[in-house]
Amino acid sequence: MARLAQTAGLTDVQREILKTVREFVDKEIIPVATELEHRDEYPQQIVDGLKELGLFGLMIPEEYGGLGESLLTYALCVEEIARGWMSVSGIINTHFIVAYMLKQHGTQEQKDHFLPRMALGEVRGAFSMSEPGLGSDVSAITSKAVKDGDEYVLNGQKMWLTNGGTSTLVAVLVRSDEGHPEGTAPHKSMTTFLVEKEPGFGEVRPGLTIPGKIDKMGYKGVDTTELIMDGLRIPANRVLGGQTGRGFYQMMDGVEVGRVNVAARGCGVAQRAFELGVSYAQQRHTFGKAIAEHQAIQFKLAEMATKVEAAHAMVVNAARKKDSGERNDLEAGMAKYLASEYCKEVVEDAFRIHGGYGFSKEYEIERLYREAPMLLIGEGTAEIQKMIIGRRLLEEYRTQG
Repeated sequence: MARLAQTAGLTDVQREILKTVREFVDKEIIPVATELEHRDEYPQQIVDGLKELGLFGLMIPEEYGGLGESLLTYALCVEEIARGWMSVSGIINTHFIVAYMLKQHGTQEQKDHFLPRMALGEVRGAFSMSEPGLGSDVSAITSKAVKDGDEYVLNGQKMWLTNGGTSTLVAVLVRSDEGHPEGTAPHKSMTTFLVEKEPGFGEVRPGLTIPGKIDKMGYKGVDTTELIMDGLRIPANRVLGGQTGRGFYQMMDGVEVGRVNVAARGCGVAQRAFELGVSYAQQRHTFGKAIAEHQAIQFKLAEMATKVEAAHAMVVNAARKKDSGERNDLEAGMAKYLASEYCKEVVEDAFRIHGGYGFSKEYEIERLYREAPMLLIGEGTAEIQKMIIGRRLLEEYRTQG
């Protein structure tokens, strides 16, 4: 085999896209990633390169100026990009979740207005569900929209908004009790609003403030922020799909795409950790021979490679299931759970192979060691994934009587 994580059954177009992306990663991302990450600097030049490659329109239909590619193609591109620097894959992830939600659930006017500019990267997407006090309990959302004539007035505070500063379009999930009587299940009284804004920090439109970046352990470069709505007025035609009460289902559909993305990121980071570990093991000598010749290190490399292959296979399966039009929450949950856990383990093994040098910021593995934990949390913790998986399994295997 030439390298890990090969994918069978790809078209010539898919192979050419992946070849182009991999070359871009090797030339434009890997050489600068660690330096930019240590400075927590937004990778504008890399993002401009992704625009030129057309990656911001990868999954957007051709009729709107995109490439019209599949979720599988997108997931494999994310793997390659995360292999270079995970933060860059995060920049395009939220963009594509919003584009996907628009494609699947938007009104025709909303699609015509946003998708062509999103395909060019002129409009950049972000989405927002979480709040400071709710964690994974989406039903506990307190941000609220109240109807006022032809507009809605939004108030509340959102948290963990990836691309909060650089985005110009945010899909925001809030409560909207209008039209939903008291006692309605929480998930049936939520609405997704398409909020247009200026890039940057501070008050980016009347009633909407994006505070400065949250300082994080890893996953640097990409901006992660809060979002504060205080009397934010949004026209009714910016309700996603044109009807209130559907926001929860729209967001969950988008999150399935996000979970495949996070799983693909885990595969990409794990692949890079394996590459670094196997390379260092052949360069470092102890007791008169390369440490790669010691059985203990060979065992580690064998386990690492097997985990990369297994996680990759699950990502491919989850993406292909979604592309087929079938429900894939089980497969996406499994892929996200396994890939993020295996990523952490593979990165740690590569870190151990590096010995003391792995603790030095001069070595790339130090960056990966701080990045991997984010994947354990993003798009739902392992515990959330196991709840989803368990419930779906009981649906499929429920006994009678």
